Amino acid sequence: MKRSDLNKNIAEAAAFFAENRFILPPYAHWTAEEWRQCGAEAGELRAQRLGWDVTDFNLGRFNSLGLTLFTLRNGSPNGGGKAYAEKIMFVRENQVTPFHYHAAKTEDIINRGGIGTGRLVVQLYNSAPDGSLAQTAVTVSCDGIRREVEAGGIVTLGPGESITLTPYLYHQFHAIDSHGLIGEVSSVNDDATDNYFLDPLPRFPVIDEDEPAERLLCTEY
Repeated sequence: MKRSDLNKNIAEAAAFFAENRFILPPYAHWTAEEWRQCGAEAGELRAQRLGWDVTDFNLGRFNSLGLTLFTLRNGSPNGGGKAYAEKIMFVRENQVTPFHYHAAKTEDIINRGGIGTGRLVVQLYNSAPDGSLAQTAVTVSCDGIRREVEAGGIVTLGPGESITLTPYLYHQFHAIDSHGLIGEVSSVNDDATDNYFLDPLPRFPVIDEDEPAERLLCTEY
């Protein structure tokens, strides 16, 4: 991705969060120079990769395949510290996060939007032992209510609704009607090793430095 596109996407996401009264912590607005001036006091932010995360999965089609998110809190995959994680996501209308599962993480995906924000469409498959899509019915919990959908079935989350995604459950999602303000609350998150895409994809983009960074990504501290 071009750095200019990253700068633009982060600015748009920050504006969307503010418009919907989801207030980010102060370090969301730190410049690259402010990060350089930080010492050991910001060690947790660096170690747990808290902050901005924008990806097009290195496919170059961000508007149709991509995601912008901000990691608010996280523990260590190696143990110690927090035993949980939280993210807020700016899911653009019809922008797909492609099929993947997690081997370790259990997560709740929550539509935190209100008036003027979109619904989230989540498509589900169990994973087969060989990593393919199993053609078996999927059982999930939505706000504590057990639901069963067929293989490839869809659960649509309106404002305030959530779904629990357990390990080895393939999921892909996108927003409809408008952009989505989507939360994630989970066990410890490890984006470096615990994302298993149906079609192998890099989790983080390669960056074309066509202009200076206005905000750093969480992988750049």
